Order: sequence, then C-alpha cells, then structure tokens
Amino acid sequence: MIRWIRQQLGFDPPHQSDTRTVYIANKFPQHGHYIPQRFADNRIISSKYTIWNFIPKNLFEQFRRIANFYFLIIFLVQLMIDTPTSPITSGLPLFFVITVTAIKQGYEDWLRHKADNEVNGAPVFVVRSGSLVQTRSKNIRVGDIVRVAKDETFPADLVLLSSDRAEGTCHITTASLDGETNLKTHYAVPETAVSQSVSRLESLQAVVECQQPEADLYRFVGRITVTQQGEEIVRPLGSENLLLRGARLKNTKEIFGVAVYTGMESKMALNYKCKSQKRSAVEKSMNTFLIIYLGILLFEAILSTILKYAWQAENKWDEPFYNQKTDQERNSSQILKFISDFLAFLVLYNFIIPISLYVTVELQKFLGSFFIGWDLDLYHEESDQKAQVNTSDLNEELGQVEYVFTDKTGTLTENEMQFRECSINGIKYQEINGKLVPEGMTEDSPDGSVPCLNGEEELFLKAVSLCHTVQISYDQTDGPGDPFSHANGFSPQMEYYASSPDEKALVEATKRMGVTFIGSHGEIMEIKTLGKAEKYKLLHVLEFDANRRRMSVILQKPSGEKVLFTKGAESAVLPYTTSGEIDKTRVHVDEFALKGLRTLVVACRHFSADEYQEVDRRLHEARTALQQREERLVEVFNFIEKDLELLGATGVEDKLQDKVQETIESLRLAGIKVWVLTGDKHETAVSVSLSCGHFHRTMNILELVQQKSDRECAEQLRRLARRIKEDHVIQHGLVVDGASLSLALREHEKLFMEVCKNCSAVLCCRMAPLQKAKVVRLLKTSPEKPITLAIGDGANDVSMIQEAHVGIGIMGKEGRQAVRNSDYAIARFKFLAKLLLVHGHFYYIRIATLVQYFFYKNVCFITPQFLYQFFCLFSQQTLYDSVYLTLYNICFTSLPILVYSLFEQLVHPHVLQSKPALYRDISKNSLLSFKTFLYWTFLGFCHAFVFFFGSYILMGEDTTLMGNGQILRANRQLVRVDWIPVDACVLSNEQLSLWFGFAARCMSGSDLYSFDTLSS
Repeated sequence: MIRWIRQQLGFDPPHQSDTRTVYIANKFPQHGHYIPQRFADNRIISSKYTIWNFIPKNLFEQFRRIANFYFLIIFLVQLMIDTPTSPITSGLPLFFVITVTAIKQGYEDWLRHKADNEVNGAPVFVVRSGSLVQTRSKNIRVGDIVRVAKDETFPADLVLLSSDRAEGTCHITTASLDGETNLKTHYAVPETAVSQSVSRLESLQAVVECQQPEADLYRFVGRITVTQQGEEIVRPLGSENLLLRGARLKNTKEIFGVAVYTGMESKMALNYKCKSQKRSAVEKSMNTFLIIYLGILLFEAILSTILKYAWQAENKWDEPFYNQKTDQERNSSQILKFISDFLAFLVLYNFIIPISLYVTVELQKFLGSFFIGWDLDLYHEESDQKAQVNTSDLNEELGQVEYVFTDKTGTLTENEMQFRECSINGIKYQEINGKLVPEGMTEDSPDGSVPCLNGEEELFLKAVSLCHTVQISYDQTDGPGDPFSHANGFSPQMEYYASSPDEKALVEATKRMGVTFIGSHGEIMEIKTLGKAEKYKLLHVLEFDANRRRMSVILQKPSGEKVLFTKGAESAVLPYTTSGEIDKTRVHVDEFALKGLRTLVVACRHFSADEYQEVDRRLHEARTALQQREERLVEVFNFIEKDLELLGATGVEDKLQDKVQETIESLRLAGIKVWVLTGDKHETAVSVSLSCGHFHRTMNILELVQQKSDRECAEQLRRLARRIKEDHVIQHGLVVDGASLSLALREHEKLFMEVCKNCSAVLCCRMAPLQKAKVVRLLKTSPEKPITLAIGDGANDVSMIQEAHVGIGIMGKEGRQAVRNSDYAIARFKFLAKLLLVHGHFYYIRIATLVQYFFYKNVCFITPQFLYQFFCLFSQQTLYDSVYLTLYNICFTSLPILVYSLFEQLVHPHVLQSKPALYRDISKNSLLSFKTFLYWTFLGFCHAFVFFFGSYILMGEDTTLMGNGQILRANRQLVRVDWIPVDACVLSNEQLSLWFGFAARCMSGSDLYSFDTLSS
C-alpha cells in the first residue's frame, strides 16, 4: 500500500531504467537473483476525480480562481467579526456558484468513469497455462500473450508474434489514432511467425527488450531474443512490429501478440495530451478589470474607515446618548478596532466584485459554442462533416485575429493528386489516354492497344511502382487469401491504399501506363509489366522521414541482382546522384514547380555482392541497437543512399479547394494578414500562392532564399528593408525558404520582423514542422502581440496549431491529428471566412458587452451603499435587505444579459460577410479597451448617483406622495433599490436589437421577482 501511494504521488515510479525487459508468457528466469520489473496494469483512466478526492480536489481547483477565493475570504471575515451584513449574503452566492460548477464537472467526470468502465471491462482472450482464457481487458499484464480476432481493436500495445498467415503479417487501420484509413501491414519476426497455435506459443522461449513508453505513435525501438534448441536468435523490432492499442485488425482472421505497454503506458493513453491552456484576450481583460475594481473596493473601505474615525473625533458622535459603549469597548485596542472596522466596510462593499461573472461567462461560452456546429453554412455535404468545437474558451478570440498562418497541401488544396507529367532520362513526358507520350508528340495508337516502352521508360516506371508503401485491399471472404491470384488480370475489386496521396496517384499512373503493382506477399512484391509478371524480393525498406525527405527500398531482381530504388524531394536526392541527365532533370523539375505541380525525383543504385553484404550488416547492427538507434540508422541510410543513378522525376497536380481565392481576399479586406507555411519547394509554393490569390500579379515579390551565411542573410534583409521604403508599390510579398529562415531567426529577428510586417503577404517554403511553430511564436511574442490563428490538416501542422492563439484543423486526407489537437475543426478552408467574420464578430461583441455590463451593474449596485454611509455617520448600516444582496447577482440581473449574450446580432450575418471591413471595427480588443472600460465604469457611477440622490430628493423630507395626503407605506429602501435592477435591465434592453421580445420578458420576470421579494 505504501509503495502504491508513493507511485501515485510520483515519488516511486514503476520503472527506473531506460529499457524494459518483457518475458513472453511471463516465463521469468528460474535463478533466485532475478527481480521482476513492475509495470502498470491495463486500466485506462481518463477521469479526473475519484469518489474519495472529488470534494477536496474540486474545491481546490475552484478556489484557485481569484474571485472565488476572494469571496471565501469575505465569508470567513463575516463569520469571525461583527459585520453589518449576514454571512449568508456572501456564503449563499458562493455556495451556489461552487455547487453549480461542481455538479457540472462531476457529471462530466462521471461520464468519463462510465466510458472507462466499458473499455476496461471489455472481454479479451489471453494464453495462460496452455489454453485460451477469457478475461477482462483491465486484467491484461505486461508479458501476456493476447489473441485478437478480425475487426477487433487491440486492448494493449502488442508486439506481433504470429497471425493466421504463414508469413506472419497482418493488416490494421489506425483511424482512431491518427485518422488514416489506409491499411497498414505489420510483421512478425520469422522465428515467432510459425507459432500459430496456443500449444506452440506456450512452448515459445523469447524475451523482448524495448524502450520505455513514449507518446510517439510512429517510433518503437526494441529487439526480440528467441531461444531455439539452445541457440539465441536476435531480431530487431520497430514500429512495423508493434500493434497499437486502439488500432483495428482488418483482413486477417486472428493474430497473437505479447503485451509490452499496458494501460496508461500505452501510446494511445500517452497521447491523451493536455494541451497548454490558451487564454483569450477577453479573459485577460476580465482579470485586469477585477484587479482595478478590487483597488476601488480597498479605496472605499479605507476611506470610509478614516472618515468614520474623523467623524467620531467629536465626543457627541463618538458615544451618543443612544449608543453608550461598554467598558470592554472603551478598553479595547484602537488598532484592532480600526482593523475590525476596515474589514466590516470591506464586507459591506464587497459586492462591487461580480461573483457570478465567471459562471455566466462560462455558461455563455458553452451554450454559444453550439451555434458553430448548428450552422449549415459550415456543413460539408460531400464528406458529411460539420464544424466542431473542441474548446469553447476561445470563441471570442475568433473575432480578434490579425494573422492567419495556413498550410498549403490539403488546406488550400484538395490533397487529391493527379499525375500530369514526368521526366525520364532528360526527356519530358505527359500522359495521354493512359499512355506515356514524349512532350510535343501525339498519341497515335488506337485506344486499348498495348503501350510500348523503351528500357529507360520501363526502368523508371518499375522504380515508381516498387518504391512505396502502398497496400492493396481485395473484396474477399475470411482467410489468408493470395494477392497473386489476381496477377493474371487486374481485378476490379482491387483498390490501392496509401498514407500519402502522392504514392497512390503515382502507382495508379504506372498501372495505366503498363506497369501494374499486383501486391505484396511476405517478402515478395509482384508487378506486371506489359502483361508479364515479375517477382521481386523485398530485402529492406529505408523508411521516409521528414529530415531525409526521401524513402528507399532494396530489392532482389528475378535475376538475383540487388538494386536500390529511391524517391524524394529534389533537394534530398539530386545532391546524391552521380550519373544520369541531372541538369536537364533539374530544369524539368523547376518547370513542373512553376506549373504548381508537386515534384518527386527517382533514382537507383545497383549493388555488387560485397557491397550488399556490407549494407546488410550495417543495417542489422543499427536496427538491433537499443541505444541511439535513430542516429545510427540515419548514418547507415546516408551510407546507402549515395552514388545514385538519376532515373527521372514526376509531377502531380493538387487542385485548389473551392473558393480559396475569395476567402483569402475577404480575410485581407478584414485587415487580416495571411502567411502560407509549406514544405513544398520554392517554385511550386509561389505558383500556388499566385493561383489562390495569396500573391497578386501586381504585387512586388521579395525573396529571401538560398542564404548560406548569417552575414549574407543580414545583407539581404537590409536590402529588402531599403527596397520596401524606397519602392512606391502599395503591396509587397515576401518569399522565405527554411534554410534562410533559420539564419534570419538566429541573430536577425528584429530585422526580419520589420521586413515581414511591411509585407501584406508572406510565403515560407521548405518548412519543417518546428519551423512553422517558431514563426508563429515569433509573431506572438512581438511587441504588438497580435492575435494569431493557425490552420492545417496534417500531423506536421500540429505544432503551429498548438502554438497559435487559435488553432483550426481541416478534416482532410492526412489523418485527424490536426483536428484532435485543434481548438476548432472545419471541413474546408472556405468556411474560415464565416467562422471569423460572422461567428467571431458576434462572439466578441456579445462577450465584451457581457463583461462590461457585469462591472457596470455592480458599480450601480454598491455605490449607493457607499454614499449612504455619509448619511449614517459611517455606522456600517446596510442599505439593502440581505435577501436582495444575495439574489441581485444570481437572479435579478443575470438572465437578461445572458440572453443578450447568446442571441444578439448587431449586424445581419450577410452584411458581415459581404463587408469584411466591419471586422476591423472590433479589432485589437476595442470593446474591452481601457477607455471603454472607464466609460462603462463612469456610467455606472453616474447612474448610481442618480439612483441615490433621486430617491433622497424624492422622499428625503416627506413621504406623503398621494394626492389625498396618504403616506406611502413602502419604505425608502424599497423605492431606491428597485430602480437599480430596472435600470440595469433597461440599459441591457437598449443594447438589444434583434431579440428584444424574448429578452424583455426575461427582464420583466427578473424585475417582478425582485419587487415581490422586497415587498414581502
């Protein structure tokens, strides 16, 4: 129990070493010195509270808020000293606010508990004592062998041991993890793949050594040691061997895997990431205003205390005949008495701080967020996707955006690739009627005829059709199936799946041109070239990564020769080529890019027997290393991918999304600057920027590209700054590449920002994901501190989405990581215009008025109490009834402004969209500026003076207001105080334009309730 408590408090983590050792089927060594490692159980816990810690933990979190803590202190003061008002006046509103919030949070956590119990109680099958045993998911332990059937999800992170396929492969989808719906192939090592029965698995002697848990879904480093006939066989394990919890088994009857990460240590659970808390500008203004009002409160309390003692300096007021002091009061300490009086005045005036402000604001944000999801204009019918709100805390921030940072591929474009052109051996080709035709020539052969390919063309198409990670799905019944059964003719039921749309487009293009990828079966890849089937043995895959920007496969040809096929960005491949038409291909790549095409360069390398042995040895050593595996693999990959023979390049087109140009133009008219951050090459990015309206044809395009040194970069930045000052062109556009950006951010941030801010559009190309985040952070932290918005659709956009003030994910084809990590999600870029110009405009006006109104009404409410002290010798006599004090903020004045803040539409939505310049009127937090805040506060004080002195003049000397001389029996207090909620509601009423009728009823109800309460 003590150890468990220490673990929960973080003092005794369950694992200390950098690696973990997992004995399959928990067959631990028999010698007595072995101490098993301790691992987490398989329970998933997404809930925040337990039945034991809910009350203390929830109270602690709620009282971290300044307003709640402040009213708690006031309540305690009222309990400890003799105060003019009952402790109920502070305690009841505080209790109401705390209770409502606790019920809301408790209900949400109960739903999470309910969902956790369903997951943890799901039935699973594990191998124990030589048989399959059904148990609950939460009972799985690290080292258990788990059986998973087709279409079931994996209950823990499993290393694949075997499947119903002889080669030990299986297909999975990770849609629930990253949104990718394509089939991925995972592999078992050959030594365990043969263990397809429970009896053979029970006799398996193997140990898995792997890294400790980490959140990266695509990284796994480990090795498995299998003991066979006294001999130990070591095999590397990577991400292709790991089946992640939450993924689903497809097209495979069943698999067996050993659990290596369980429960909250699984990669899925580690990705339950708590994003950094984003705070809107309105919330920051609220906190500032609260501090100012706290200062007003302290000033009034101190002034009243001083005036009380100044007034009581005269004996006749210090101890009047009707209020004689006791001996204890005469002998008490003057300091303690002063402090007691100060605290009493503090309690008397404490309602100047609006206790229900936070609750009302949260309620308004929560209810208001539903309007985004309900908006049919933000619904995409083709994909059946509506806008979604992941956090309602930033609704009003949508109306304050000054900079938009957007990805290109999949955000401005459709991410649906179509093959257009290619370059082979220095000759440009285009596709005509499914045939590869050199540029300038026409396709004369009749449709349906077999195309003819020369040696260079055939080798290029083979490289493209073999260098990929595309999977094929067949409509087939359960069973292992044989993809090569379709080799004699392309089956209409065969469909390509790829994690990258580029790969799918290229493989489909080679099929149309005569080289068809038939499928993979174990280590065999089969293609069909002009009707002739060829089988290649897949020896190694050199996976793609963002740093290398290329991927490769090592194959054994039917002739036995070993060959490497590589494809990647031209900047990542061309420097490593030593033969082929390099110059011509580079020119063609630039021409493709100017047309807005996405380019890839294809190359190959042939190995001799000795060279391949060296390559195979180095790869095995790097892949079996447990320490610094990534660095060693990069070194080996660079050793292999050199001395390449250039085969050619491809160009695929990615069409622009609908109404992208109109959306960017609307944002520009609204005063929002748009920056495009993309990983594409310079020419491609510029071409797309021109076509989508980000750059105008008349715009002066400035470039900061291919800078080699800090000095060179600084000189170019100074030249650009001078050119902007000297040039009389109204608009400038700036193009920056990733390498130059790194130099600019290193030592010349101010100069770079000066140039960027004078440009109406900025394009950053060849950007790494972290560079995108750095650019956003650079703008966020600049002296002007503008509000930024980042929008993207892929995993490489997550960093900038989380860095920006507002992050928006596009529900595209690059998975759902961007959507999961965003604050809002939309289906198309064109929806951004209405989200900002209409919803953002409404949200900001509503919440700004709500906040200002709350402070205004409390000034109106408490200032008469302060003035009243001048007429009662600062005796701390209260002006209001205790019930009125309690209900003023909770009931009398909250409902009207809440209705206003939900439904008010100062301008019609069509007008806001047709006139984007209206967005400028609310920019830079103008409705919550200090000037506006002073206006509302001054208005509150003026109205408070009218309330107090109006009532005093009206009824100060004579209460015989009736014509017959009858005395008005309602007391002066009632007449004075009932005007306050009436006026507050009337002011709100005047502000209300489109929802007058409904709100007026709410206001009338509040006023009637207040009158009845006071009368009784």
